[in-house]
Amino acid sequence: MFLRRIARPFMMMAKVKETTGIVGLDVVPNAREVLINLYRKTLDEIKAVPEDEGYRKAVESFTRHRLSVCQEEEDSEMIEKRLGCGQVEELIEEAQDELKLIGHMNEWKPWGIPDDYECEVIENDAPVPKHVPLHRPGPLPEEFYKTLEAVTSGKLETSKKDEPAIAAGESQSK
Repeated sequence: MFLRRIARPFMMMAKVKETTGIVGLDVVPNAREVLINLYRKTLDEIKAVPEDEGYRKAVESFTRHRLSVCQEEEDSEMIEKRLGCGQVEELIEEAQDELKLIGHMNEWKPWGIPDDYECEVIENDAPVPKHVPLHRPGPLPEEFYKTLEAVTSGKLETSKKDEPAIAAGESQSK
C-alpha cells in the first residue's frame, strides 16, 4: 500500500501504460524499440521476394513509413497517433504476423507460376465441373435493381438528412 502511494505519482509522470484494454494483449514497455527491430527485420527479409512483385512493394512501403515514424517519435502515444493503426502492442503483433507471412510467401512462391501454366476459367453460365465448389450468391432483391437504375439514371431522390424524423412536440405513437 505504501509503495503504491509513493510509486503512483512517479508512474503518472512517466506516463507508464498499465493496460492495453485488450484481453490477452499485455503492455510492452519498450514497444518503440521492439517495433524498430521488427520493421528492420521485415525490410531485410522481404528482400527474398522478387523486386517487381506487388507484395514486396506494398510491404516495403508501409514498413518504411512505420519505421520512420518510430525513429522520429520517442513516445508510444505519438507513434500510435501518427500511424493511426491501433496501439503499439497491436502493431507489434501485426509486424510479427507479417514476418511469418513473408516466410510462408518465400516458401510458397506464388510469383513463380510458369508462363505456360494454364488455368481453367469459368465464365458466365458455363457449366461448372463437379470438382469445383459452387459458391454463387442468391438473387438480389428487386429493390436493389430499382435503386441501381435510379442512381445510374440520376433520378434517385434523396431524403433531407437535416430534418429530424420526428418534429419537436410530436408523439411517436399515433
